[in-house]
Amino acid sequence: MSLRNKIITGAITLALGSSTLMAFLGKWEGEGQNVAYADKLARGLPTVCKGITRHTSPYPVIVGDYWSPERCAEVEQLVVEKGQLGLADCLTNDKISQNTFDALSSHGHNVGTPSTCASRAVGLINAGHIAEGCRALAWGADGRPVWAYVTDAKGRKVFVPGLHARRLEEAALCAA
Repeated sequence: MSLRNKIITGAITLALGSSTLMAFLGKWEGEGQNVAYADKLARGLPTVCKGITRHTSPYPVIVGDYWSPERCAEVEQLVVEKGQLGLADCLTNDKISQNTFDALSSHGHNVGTPSTCASRAVGLINAGHIAEGCRALAWGADGRPVWAYVTDAKGRKVFVPGLHARRLEEAALCAA
């Protein structure tokens, strides 16, 4: 039985859209972001609420549009749960904690669930190396920061301290 099926049937007790995850996303994606804005770190991608974009939303996300708190809550829950179910499809280690699942969910919410699923971190966690996998959310095998870079207008990779701070918090939550 897949981790997704175990979650859905209640054979494993991992919550979708846990309060810990939603608070974590509020800290890193923003609380009360009810007016869609052009996210500078995402090359101007229209973003609203807790990191909702056209790639995740069932509704158009247009810079300047106002989303009510109710609409944000509805779409955030939908997007988070969809992302977590996608993540559950690539997780084979059913011994992970809620905190590990939430940390991986935050990572997937930020960089995309397919990227998180293909990450070294998930590979290690699936292999039973949870502590090492959690560390891999923020650090590469060579000891350098990972998942903390954006590509600038000239095509150069630029280190973003705020993204690394998020990765460090995800790693800490993952291992907690």
